[in-house]
Amino acid sequence: MDNFDLHIHAPLIEECRKGSSRAQFLLYNQYSKAMYNIAYRMLNNREDAEDMLQETFVDCFRNLNSFRFESTFGAWLKRILINKCINHLQKKKIDLMLTDELPNKAYEEEDETVYDISGIIKGIEMLPDGYRVILTLYLLEGYDHSEIAQILGITESTSKSQYSRAKDKLRSQLSKN
Repeated sequence: MDNFDLHIHAPLIEECRKGSSRAQFLLYNQYSKAMYNIAYRMLNNREDAEDMLQETFVDCFRNLNSFRFESTFGAWLKRILINKCINHLQKKKIDLMLTDELPNKAYEEEDETVYDISGIIKGIEMLPDGYRVILTLYLLEGYDHSEIAQILGITESTSKSQYSRAKDKLRSQLSKN
């Protein structure tokens, strides 16, 4: 964590801990858009993403005393949100398609086809939930496979194979268009 984050957020977080609605509003405004985007990419549903965003901030402000500045506030908040999204998917009994099987085919050199961003976004939205979650965590949120494995309670090799399958499925969807 850099000193800038600590300098900016420590007083604001202390005010939130004291119940200041102004401080809560400032933190919410600073992080809500980014957190909503993460939730939407994971859940692929605007209403669910809005619900998870609100629940995340309610839990965040309720449990702010557990934040110890061992990471940035944004990283702490993102972890809460991701866990809520995963729990939401599991509660809806959506099969995350997480298996320990490795992909059946050998991979050759990556193809260098260029796709437009709107096509990629639509392609990601069309992925099955399990593929979309892993692709989002790895590619868009920057988690590595060991972190994804820990978050989802799977093996690292499962994360890698599901990511590989997600890329293949996305590539296949994009080549159809």
